[in-house]
Amino acid sequence: MTDSPQKKGFARGFLAAIGGSITWLRRVFTNIIFLLILLFLGIAIFSKDERLVVPQGAALRVAPSGFLVDELTQPATLPIFLGGNRGPAEVRVKDLVDAIDNAATDKRISSLVLELDHMVGGSLSKLDEIGAALQRFKATDKPIYAVGDNFTQPQYFLASHADKVYLNPMGSVMLTGFGVYRNYYKSALDKLKVNFHVFRVGDYKDFIEPYTRDDMSPASRENNQRWLNELWGEYSEQVTGLRNLPAESIDLFINELPQKLQQHQGSWAEAALANKLVDQLASRIEAMKELKKDIGEDDSKERDYKFIDALAYLRSHKLAEAAKPIRESKKIGLITASGSIVDGEAPAGRIGSESLGKLIQRAREKEVDALVLRIDSGGGSAFASEAIRQELLATREAKIPVVISMGSVAASGGYWIATAGDRIWASPATLTGSIGVFGAFPTFEDSLEHIGIYTDGVGTSDLAGSMRLDRALPPAAASILQQGVDNTYARFLRIVSEARGSTPKEIHKIAQGQVWTGRAAKKLGLVDDLGNLSDAIADAAQLAEIEEYDVVEIQRELSPGEKFLRALSDNVDAKIAASLEANLPLGAWLNSVQPVLAPIGELQSYRDPRALYVRCLPCQAP
Repeated sequence: MTDSPQKKGFARGFLAAIGGSITWLRRVFTNIIFLLILLFLGIAIFSKDERLVVPQGAALRVAPSGFLVDELTQPATLPIFLGGNRGPAEVRVKDLVDAIDNAATDKRISSLVLELDHMVGGSLSKLDEIGAALQRFKATDKPIYAVGDNFTQPQYFLASHADKVYLNPMGSVMLTGFGVYRNYYKSALDKLKVNFHVFRVGDYKDFIEPYTRDDMSPASRENNQRWLNELWGEYSEQVTGLRNLPAESIDLFINELPQKLQQHQGSWAEAALANKLVDQLASRIEAMKELKKDIGEDDSKERDYKFIDALAYLRSHKLAEAAKPIRESKKIGLITASGSIVDGEAPAGRIGSESLGKLIQRAREKEVDALVLRIDSGGGSAFASEAIRQELLATREAKIPVVISMGSVAASGGYWIATAGDRIWASPATLTGSIGVFGAFPTFEDSLEHIGIYTDGVGTSDLAGSMRLDRALPPAAASILQQGVDNTYARFLRIVSEARGSTPKEIHKIAQGQVWTGRAAKKLGLVDDLGNLSDAIADAAQLAEIEEYDVVEIQRELSPGEKFLRALSDNVDAKIAASLEANLPLGAWLNSVQPVLAPIGELQSYRDPRALYVRCLPCQAP
């Protein structure tokens, strides 16, 4: 006997209802678990600062993870461990400097320990800024220790500031010197039948060379070699001075490394010790025992020695300062402008003309007594650079002094913006200048025709449809673009000459896209003085004629969700990314391939309304 259709229908419906209920419950349960995990992590991250106690006699542990930056980029997705995309971990230079400076005068802090294994990299100017803070710390007669399994070139620069440097017997000090190497795409573009139209001024304006050549031009080679030699001179001079070594020691160690390794049976660590680059070979366990003996044992017995992490210490210090009664004081505004310059709004890590303009306007509304703009940019859109410059000029017209602090790079559009300052400060290792302009316009008509796609039509003038990517660029349009480049370059020269008390003719001699180090720029009159961010802030106070003041950072407001993602990323992703870099060949490969793809990625930011750019290609400071 078979079931009736009605019974079958009821059974299917009943089972479907049960299945749907189970699916609904599973989703609800999963979401609840996910939210509980986020809540737990949030409580762990945001509540630990209030319980933090600085142990008496503790060392300040400076152990940065990832890249040293002036401005943190905003994580766009969930952290890695929750399924987000892997991005480079970052730590802000100012945070480390503030922590070191505060600890220098804190009687609870006895010493400082550099643990640099997870620091992926940082430009020389950023390293130098942290190094200056380490020197101020040492001036208080507090010792500095450096511990490393291996030291890369950037890591070793910081380690050389220590009174005692420990290196693992299986480790190395990897010094190689500075270099600029990039990929060139002309032959690839030719094979793809892409026509890349370039309009530029300046023999040294080489930002566009990867798309028009298969090798470095002689002019670019000459310019790059000059500033590379100057930066390497800064590096080796500081390291040899800090380690009390002969001036040529670093170059000899690099150039004679095969022979030096042979003398020590291939041991990098023994070679480093014999050449006085480190003070003692010790495994991590042995080094921790030494630190425990010199600094003291952690009361909780959970740590190898008594310490407090630099960023945790800084958060504790800020909480203590926030608890103090609010006092009326003079204010110096600080804005950081980092990344490529683009039109409109831009997230952290890029400079948008509208987003940065709003921050500058907010500084005027807050009625700060002076404004310091920290620039770390190789340039971008000429139109956006000028819009930002006008906002800075408006600030000066409001009787608010504007001081520019150059980071690793403030070149091309970055220098265009800098000309609006009352005074310009640069690090000796800053890359600046690159005063030049180019226009870039690719067309794909040959690529499309190769696969059988053609473009045709009519217009009311010869210029109608002339700027389409699927049509050949008419001579009239090419002439217009070149004239726009020439006009913008002349404007650039005029802006610089007026700001620096010179003439366009004289500026042209040091322009044409040439890149200069901060030290060279000082001699050429492109900057006023050499120093770091703290020097620029002190100068701003002097211009504003104030002695006591608070520094107020003016930043884009983050939403609660963005704050949470950043906190998760800072606390978890940094360690994961650094671990990948240190332990997986894939991690190192991913980091090495980023510069290869960077020029292609830059094409996405080419949205200047007139296709005119003031951008510096080699300005990724080593």
